[in-house]
Amino acid sequence: MRELLVLTRFRLFLPQNRTMMLRGLVISMPILFLAAYLAGGEKALLASTVVLPFAGLLIPKRSTESRRANRKAAFGILYDEEFEAAVANLADEMTRKQETSALFMIAVEDTSEMVDRFGPSVQDRIFDAVGTRLRSVLRDDDILSRYWDDTFALCLSPGRRVDLEAGIQMAGRIMQIADEPVTVDGTRLYLTLSCGFCLWSRAPSPEAKAWLDGSQLALSEARKQGGGAIRSFSKELQAARIARTNLRAEVTTAIQKAQIVPYFQPQLSTHTGKVSGFEALARWHHPEKGVLPPLAFLDALQDAGLMNQLCETMINQSLNALSVWERAGHHVPQIGVNFSAEELMLPGLPDRIAWELDRFSLPPERLAIEILETVMADSPDDMAVRNINTLRDLGCTLDLDDFGTGHASLSAIRRFRVNRTKIDRSFVMKSDRDPDQQQMIAAILTMAEQLGVQTLAEGVETTGEHALLAQLGCDHVQGFGIARPMPFEQTKSWLRQHAAKLDLAPKFQKRSTS
Repeated sequence: MRELLVLTRFRLFLPQNRTMMLRGLVISMPILFLAAYLAGGEKALLASTVVLPFAGLLIPKRSTESRRANRKAAFGILYDEEFEAAVANLADEMTRKQETSALFMIAVEDTSEMVDRFGPSVQDRIFDAVGTRLRSVLRDDDILSRYWDDTFALCLSPGRRVDLEAGIQMAGRIMQIADEPVTVDGTRLYLTLSCGFCLWSRAPSPEAKAWLDGSQLALSEARKQGGGAIRSFSKELQAARIARTNLRAEVTTAIQKAQIVPYFQPQLSTHTGKVSGFEALARWHHPEKGVLPPLAFLDALQDAGLMNQLCETMINQSLNALSVWERAGHHVPQIGVNFSAEELMLPGLPDRIAWELDRFSLPPERLAIEILETVMADSPDDMAVRNINTLRDLGCTLDLDDFGTGHASLSAIRRFRVNRTKIDRSFVMKSDRDPDQQQMIAAILTMAEQLGVQTLAEGVETTGEHALLAQLGCDHVQGFGIARPMPFEQTKSWLRQHAAKLDLAPKFQKRSTS
């Protein structure tokens, strides 16, 4: 009995850490074997030599998930499955007691950049700090969870006066925790949060899952604003999401059925009046709504990951149009195709364009790559920049679109070797009657001349604007006053009519100097 008591006391004082327990078991094996022999003789000794080596295997192993759950519990933060179970219990309780609550989702933005800079451990340190701060603004019976890698979820304890105003006030308190930086390795990191919440009284349906889905949708809408935003779930928000989902399905079908095609708007030289090019503009031939402009479907195309297919369609049909016009005897110097930031990030874009140009036997300078001023200004040294430079080296011309509305620097214009700046229509509008507009256009034209860059004015709607721009020295014009964007089938007849008008214009012979 004395020996068994010794064994019992020894077991009670074994370390609780599994590794330490195994180490202690190995070190104490001689003592255990001796105690077994004294207690039960040779049979007990033989049994202990078989059983004890495997005793360590019977010690429960703490999983990574278990350690993480315990760590969260130390901070008062539930594991995600536990949080969902707690929310389900609250939903049942509120249904019975006629109470209400609010469920919040809080995302910490740009954590991947911090991980790239400081290493993987920084993420846990940031979220420990955020979790501690969140817990400090909550009551004891409010529930908090680290729900996803970059997201916390919290649910307020039920009450009878948790309304929209209370939800907005709580969201404001949550956002204030980002005012103070988090210090990592001596560096002060300023955090950006996004917050979405859903009131139980406004949940899509009286179920815990629907309540969670509503708060996640609100967070998704908040994150689309670029960080630092708060959004509350509403039926209108849900309807807009459903409409976007349906639109994504529609544009997928539209791409597959070739319903999205380029329309072509002519550009004229102010010096000769001749056609100096066309701009290809995407249009959707919707089977029910008619012809839709890009604003109606570009976002849906991006969400559906179909910008690659749109890019292929626009390049292929634009170069085909150039080839057909040429065979019909209409020389169009170039055609401009708009490229979004996402399209410019496509790997292999220059090779694809070079292949298409070769397929149609067209020199690269016949294709103008049109890039928004904001895209050019925001592009870092990444794939987009490499693609722009490669296309420029290939021989394609480069147009800077909507010039004057963004913040592209003059150094960016020189860096990308821009061929032409397109003056935004906001400067052109009523320029023949507004002296301030005229001064702005004159300044842009002077700058372009000093940089050796050509100019094209967009949005020309009247003959007065056209005449003024020509007088000020703008090289090219484009707008409804010349022609609206038209389907390819109408372009050849328009080109014939425009050529006929030029032939009818009076010809002035130079005065003889003899």
